[in-house]
Amino acid sequence: MEWNDLITNHVSVRAFENKKLPEEIKNQLIKAAQSGSSSNFLQAYSIIEVTDQQSLKRIEEISNCKGYIEETGAFYVFVADLYRHQTLLNQAGQSDEHLTTIESFVVSVVDTTIAAQNLAISAEAMDLGICYIGGIRNDLFTITELLQLPTLTYPLFGLSVGYPKIKNEVKPRLPQAEILSQNTYQLPNKELLKSYDQTMTDYYTARTTNQQTADWQSKILSYFSEPKRPETAEFLKKQGFNF
Repeated sequence: MEWNDLITNHVSVRAFENKKLPEEIKNQLIKAAQSGSSSNFLQAYSIIEVTDQQSLKRIEEISNCKGYIEETGAFYVFVADLYRHQTLLNQAGQSDEHLTTIESFVVSVVDTTIAAQNLAISAEAMDLGICYIGGIRNDLFTITELLQLPTLTYPLFGLSVGYPKIKNEVKPRLPQAEILSQNTYQLPNKELLKSYDQTMTDYYTARTTNQQTADWQSKILSYFSEPKRPETAEFLKKQGFNF
């Protein structure tokens, strides 16, 4: 498969064969993750492979992702990590006050996301399936205790990787004319969005599994109908970030 086709045919997999990945493949995946771009080469992330069955079960409960965390080829938690840098600064007797800023936090989140996406693309190139698990943030405090995370770290998301049992059809993306602007920001095009809603309605109705009656707008309205994870600010303060 050509690289462009590989990327544009991405789907999230939520049903895996209960078969673990060989060490050789896992090593290749981590190497791919480490090969991504990094702001100022800070490499401000850590990757935790969770293999303990009880921990996997607890993470699956927290994430509300029954069946595709415990039963997958490998499960990783990607952590935005500035603790390593704090250690180096402390060893050198230099102040670590600039590690706790919003900009430093954003850099660590971006580094972590790029590493994860590199791993995801590498996995799909090997005919593996992946699913990002943002649901680990449903209980940041428990996840942090479970993984024994130090200060200046933030568990961003999990990533299930394995041999797909079922794949849904590719979700239609927004029209390029809606997301691509020239020189200045383009206001949303109501007609394009209305047409896209019909496209998504057709997709949800016809896809192989979990058919439903919905469109993109209804999903957006539902998502933003209540605050999500309001304890995040309290958690980041506990972790030592000073916004």
